Amino acid sequence: MTTSSYGIEDFRCIAAGAAILASGGGGSYEDAVSILDEIAASGWTGAVSVKPYDGATDCCVLALMGSPDAAEALTLADIENAIINTVALYQDSTGSTLGCVIPVEVGPINALIPLIAAALSGNAIDWVVDGDGAGRAVPELPQTTYSGAMASSPCALANDASESADVQSAVLSATTAAQTETLAGGIVSAFGSFSGIALWPSNAGNNYALAGNYIKNTLSQAWALGKYLIQSPTPPSTADVVTEICSLTGRTASAVATNFFITDVTQSTTSASMDTGVIRLDNAQNQADSTETHYIYNLNENLIMYSSMSNEPDIIAPDSICYYSESTGCGFSNAESDLAVYFDTTTGSSTGKMVSVIKVEAAEAFYSAQGVVSSFAALLRNIGYAGKLPNPS
Repeated sequence: MTTSSYGIEDFRCIAAGAAILASGGGGSYEDAVSILDEIAASGWTGAVSVKPYDGATDCCVLALMGSPDAAEALTLADIENAIINTVALYQDSTGSTLGCVIPVEVGPINALIPLIAAALSGNAIDWVVDGDGAGRAVPELPQTTYSGAMASSPCALANDASESADVQSAVLSATTAAQTETLAGGIVSAFGSFSGIALWPSNAGNNYALAGNYIKNTLSQAWALGKYLIQSPTPPSTADVVTEICSLTGRTASAVATNFFITDVTQSTTSASMDTGVIRLDNAQNQADSTETHYIYNLNENLIMYSSMSNEPDIIAPDSICYYSESTGCGFSNAESDLAVYFDTTTGSSTGKMVSVIKVEAAEAFYSAQGVVSSFAALLRNIGYAGKLPNPS
């Protein structure tokens, strides 16, 4: 069993790699960088062990749930308090002590949440599982490998209050992950913007059900991709990043749009604290000069991309629609703070920094997981697409 030991600089690599692989979601990369700067400034010099699940340690999925835009200017204190409150509630409701945790998805923030939890003193969480439930970020709980294989209940949610008298929390019990999603969405909205969430227990009571029901090695893959980006003396080309993704993940990847400009952004936050919108990309900085246009529809994460040059979609979920910029050498998300680098909302125009879109085919285990494809199909129908979904190659 391979064990990695990740310190603060490794956390930075994970956030950088996840900012590409997350398909536009998983939290703001700008927030992740700011939070990691806070951790570094705090003087923390420890390390967190990351390894495959051993099938013998009490575990659960640990994440933040909600709108990246509503949770603008997320701080380390916000995250730590949400983790502490959520883990305490989860352990009280299950009667078990967590020895390890696993991310819900790949994402600049949600890949870090379990790592920060393990880094916090005063809890029993000793290590983090190298994997997640999707190999990308996902809009809702049902779009994970966990959903069809494990009971999501009990599900603990808690806000980021620093004083016990101010903690808002809830423990949910539901038959399906879809029901948990509906209930949790309303609670997160009531909390204000985001919440800690702990669910999908894996313990002796369910024969450690996480084993065999997660996408393996995704933290270490994000780490390796981020290290490649950070250590490159100049921003790598889109083609080189595609090659690196293929090599690290074993999944097929291709550049669908290289060095375009974001020329329009339409975003809003739903009643369930999810960001929804449309991103327009053109091959010229001004729309009037463009000869090729693409539109990306998102629900926190990117779901589908259309082109003015084709009658068929460019990319459809569950395949990933990933952002990379040769201008900055970074990936990014659909959070306002990330998009602001590439689109100026005050002028309604591109900042001049170029953006590429990379298609990464979903992991085969993700395609085949019970309920994943049908769940994505339902989301796509809700935004008006009723065509075919991709098949694994």
